[in-house]
Amino acid sequence: MFTHKKVLFSLLALFTSCCTRATAPPQVELKKGLVIKSSVFIKTAFYVINGTDSLNEPVIIISGNNITVDFNNAELHGSNDRQLPNRFYGLALLIKGNNITLKHARISGYKVAVMACACRDLRIEYSDFSYNFRQHLQSDWLKEDVSDWMSYHHNEQDEWLRYGAGIYLKDCTGCNINNNKIIGGQCGLMMMRCNEGMIFDNDFSFNSGIGIGLYRSSRNNILHNKLDFNVRGYSHGFYYRGQDSAGILAFEQCNDNSIAFNSVTHSGDGFFLWAGQTTMDSGEGGCNGNVLYKNDFSYAPTNGVEVTFSRNTIRENIIRECDNGIWGGYSWGTSIIGNLIEKNNTGIAIEQGQKNAINDNLFRDNIKDGIKLWARKTQPPDWGYANKRDTRSRDYWITNNRFEHENNAIQVTRTDSIMILDNNFTLCKKQLKTDTTVTSLVSGNRQMDYQFLPNKLPPVINTWKRSSIPAANFQKGRNQMRITEWGPYDFKYPIIFLKQIDSNGIYHFDVLGPKGTWRIVDTKDISDLSAKEGSFPASITARRTGTDVQLNAAFSGERFTDQFGKEQMARAPYAFSFRDFQPEIDWTVNWFSWDTRHDPNKDYVKFKTVFSNPPLKTEHTRKIAYTWWGEIGPHLPADSFATVAVATIDVKKGNYQIGVTADDLVKVFVDGRLVIDFWDVTQYKNDEDAHHDATVALNGRHEIRIEHVENSGYATLIFSLKPL
Repeated sequence: MFTHKKVLFSLLALFTSCCTRATAPPQVELKKGLVIKSSVFIKTAFYVINGTDSLNEPVIIISGNNITVDFNNAELHGSNDRQLPNRFYGLALLIKGNNITLKHARISGYKVAVMACACRDLRIEYSDFSYNFRQHLQSDWLKEDVSDWMSYHHNEQDEWLRYGAGIYLKDCTGCNINNNKIIGGQCGLMMMRCNEGMIFDNDFSFNSGIGIGLYRSSRNNILHNKLDFNVRGYSHGFYYRGQDSAGILAFEQCNDNSIAFNSVTHSGDGFFLWAGQTTMDSGEGGCNGNVLYKNDFSYAPTNGVEVTFSRNTIRENIIRECDNGIWGGYSWGTSIIGNLIEKNNTGIAIEQGQKNAINDNLFRDNIKDGIKLWARKTQPPDWGYANKRDTRSRDYWITNNRFEHENNAIQVTRTDSIMILDNNFTLCKKQLKTDTTVTSLVSGNRQMDYQFLPNKLPPVINTWKRSSIPAANFQKGRNQMRITEWGPYDFKYPIIFLKQIDSNGIYHFDVLGPKGTWRIVDTKDISDLSAKEGSFPASITARRTGTDVQLNAAFSGERFTDQFGKEQMARAPYAFSFRDFQPEIDWTVNWFSWDTRHDPNKDYVKFKTVFSNPPLKTEHTRKIAYTWWGEIGPHLPADSFATVAVATIDVKKGNYQIGVTADDLVKVFVDGRLVIDFWDVTQYKNDEDAHHDATVALNGRHEIRIEHVENSGYATLIFSLKPL
């Protein structure tokens, strides 16, 4: 009887195996031009396939309905003829259709890894789209370069794609994006007109732009993600700009999104919301009804939370050590409830706000003000919003808050109708600072129950199982943000990072990396090196003695991933270095004015005759690093001027990169030969268009001449020379 059972079970197993083989999706190899229209397994391999210069020609297409594509951890790598991520190009994978699942994919080296268009119920999970496109940053530890600023104000024509993306979703409904990883790029997940999505348990950190971006996208749930260190434009102790980087971005009519339990620290802004150009022009709409609940928005160089021209709820978040904890310019009907707002320059700053409630928050150790409310004397005449809306600062309820160790707990100017009731003040230098521009202010203790405040949360937040913020595996604090030329340092690879040059010319370095040891192999143009070997982390110093400071080091230790996503084996020799090339250049700079008779935008030959006129101003300098927000000098023009800078350099034989950032027009000549020619203002559309570079072969003495024109507004001229 036992034997018969054994035979029966064997036949059943054989039948089941045959059926499984018969119904299992086929296994396919990736190749350029592959179109997938049914469920498949991808053969596990490392695929090297370049894309094309057009994002309209994807390497792979998934098209149809009810399809599952399992990459089986196959890796697809593009731009194999390029070395650096600012040169990456192409679209790896395009998805079109409904009820499609993509999982276990590994895609790198493209401008965009995955794009999905007009999909319903798309699912992307357990995939890695790290180390795709990112810009080469021009700002350094001591100076900011305007060309690094990003702009997300328009995306009707997919303008966001110029910054690349790990995942770009367009016109999709009900997407489920979970357990994916996107690091080491510029933008993680970008969503254009996408609604009702579930985005959870992803790690979109250590990118140089945006973690998650929303444009005209509503009713999405963004839950329990790691969105840390999405930052640029920061140099600890020198400048903090952010340059419009953010952990989460919501631009232009994004409504009713639930954003909860996310770690959104060390990003340019933690959460960056702007109502959009539609609202600015018409005064209507906004980004309204979004709920920010129990997130950590700490350590932002600019704002932990920025919510402008809109109505939203900010509840029970951690907002620590930002410039402004919450910036709410022109916000209205916004509820700020139960947050920890600590050690920011200003806790909550609201200009021209209306009908906002600030209740049950803990303000502690904010440097300037706990709460600052104010209004302008006049509104910009070209703002449609200000012309069509009542923009007075008025109608605030500030109740049941605790203020501890504040400078000014509450500061108010040009504001009407404020209720400041039942707050607790402990060791504050000043509890309430106002002036005669404040009207109808009521303060004191009444022990009231403020039922007008909304307490109802979206159902998805109440039912979400993981109700805590994802744990961080890095040290916290703004001093941990170290921005390299490729974005934020991610603590994974060895680096020598310059953090200061003191008044005595002493260089101060952090030496950071994975578990292992480092040693200095050789140096140039330094003396008094404080240490030549050690473990991580370490701090070392050295004195500069020349114009080409170099430290070349070797690492030995555990396996790690370098800044370009390449795996380095354990105990294999790995070289890393620091170089600061500052050649001695004596510039003579002259400024000239021009008028419509010599318009540089129309006729360059006729324009340059102004250089034969006496200059408005002459200066001798060792560095071309100008930024003008107005006049170039007392009683001198702010607009319609030209700059001519001339110098002779003497360098060793080699290839060099000449870089120039200029607003608006610029030409650069080397020994009379034109090497950079940007003289068409119609090509200057975005901030990144201000930077230009060229590779030149130099040997010995050469003359460099820069011709620069400013039309109007902001102006800048920055020159750099780097050996390659």
